[in-house]
Amino acid sequence: MPGAPEPGRDGARTEDRRHMIRRRWLTATIIVLLIGIPAGYLVISANQSRNSGRDKEDKYSATGLTEGWPSKVQRRLYDVPIPPYSAEVAYYETNNWRTSRLYVQFLTSNEGLAKFLKRIGTTESKLKPKDLTISKRDRNVVGWEFTGPGPWSGLTHEQKDPAPSQDVVVDRANPEHPMVYVVSTTTP
Repeated sequence: MPGAPEPGRDGARTEDRRHMIRRRWLTATIIVLLIGIPAGYLVISANQSRNSGRDKEDKYSATGLTEGWPSKVQRRLYDVPIPPYSAEVAYYETNNWRTSRLYVQFLTSNEGLAKFLKRIGTTESKLKPKDLTISKRDRNVVGWEFTGPGPWSGLTHEQKDPAPSQDVVVDRANPEHPMVYVVSTTTP
């Protein structure tokens, strides 16, 4: 019969050229799928992991304030309950073997300031006019310069270790929306 496969050495019929090409193409496709797809996922995963590491490195090597809210854990650990609807929120955290500090700034309402002070365990009546309670050293860490028109007031809320102590400075340049600066220090 013309075009029919010829018998092979062991008596079985051999495949025709078209079938052989199709079988090789199918084998190559399966190999590419079995090796290529996992290899592609590995490359994508490695790039994402490397980018994540760079993001973390940038975050933790930053000097100065980071725009945004500190994590809930940080706010709870340092006892800095930022009032809801606050604006211009920024923070910076430092840690060493002796002390840990969280620097936070936020713009709030008068009600928000009263709630914040109440939640840390003090009141507005404890704010002393022209008292810049945040040290020059701490101001330099984050670049705060309390030189605006003010009026400025501040307080220090000390607590027994290991509870954090807070230095608070309030700028009332806008009487309806005070800008609050806090340095919360904890000693393990």
